[in-house]
Amino acid sequence: MESIVSFLANLHSVLAALLATIFTWLVTALGASLVFFFRDLSRVWQDVMLGFTGGVMLAASFWSLLNPAIEYAEELYPGMSWMPAAIGFLLGSLFIFALDKLAPHLHISFKQSEAEGVKTRWHRTTLLILAITIHNIPEGLAVGVLFGAAANGVDGVTVASAVVLAFGIGLQNFPEGFAVAMPLRRMGISRRKSFWYGQLSAVVEPVAGVAGAAAVLYIRPVLPYALAFAAGAMIYVVVEEVIPETQRDKFTDQAVLGLIIGFTVMMVLDVALG
Repeated sequence: MESIVSFLANLHSVLAALLATIFTWLVTALGASLVFFFRDLSRVWQDVMLGFTGGVMLAASFWSLLNPAIEYAEELYPGMSWMPAAIGFLLGSLFIFALDKLAPHLHISFKQSEAEGVKTRWHRTTLLILAITIHNIPEGLAVGVLFGAAANGVDGVTVASAVVLAFGIGLQNFPEGFAVAMPLRRMGISRRKSFWYGQLSAVVEPVAGVAGAAAVLYIRPVLPYALAFAAGAMIYVVVEEVIPETQRDKFTDQAVLGLIIGFTVMMVLDVALG
């Protein structure tokens, strides 16, 4: 861990963010590759995996993003440190809300008739991939923003905390990659195409990571807003997409336990290592 942190600390923050988000993308691909070795994924494990994903995202939103945003804002706006966090959080949520309403997509466990966004005749596979792509934008953005914040010397934010966030996102991307690829396989798509589409859903993370790191590196005053923006985007995804998907079958309790475990793991990682 220390060697990785040391290596990334010596790189330009945008390059470090790119490498970190490439890692999260590759972990998604690794999870999707399980489609070559398993015939199916039981619904209970799919719900537990999605719950775990939601827990990691919730914990990261506070410990890695909102808390540093509020601490740093205290330097810029004494006595009003809540303002940038509140504004950024709302803007991040509204950004994903707008994408959700405009971009055609379909959540994993939903029927074709439940597709969201602008009406289209696109194939179910395309709609599924777009749903996960929207999900992955705030994850890549969060990692990039944190690397940019570390380069700007924000109190409470270090390269180590950015690495921990990338590791946590990668940790939840592994089961997510499998949870995306397997339903595609169940639809009759070949294993190779299921893997390809499963990993493709996370290719947006390096793009969002680079954009986030570059934005906060060169425009320092937006830092607390950007950190809270990423948090708002992630929490919107969890509440609007991840949690509802885990509550559509009889394994709701298992899904909630998965979320609790994911939250705990990310919290421990961030506090102990970040």
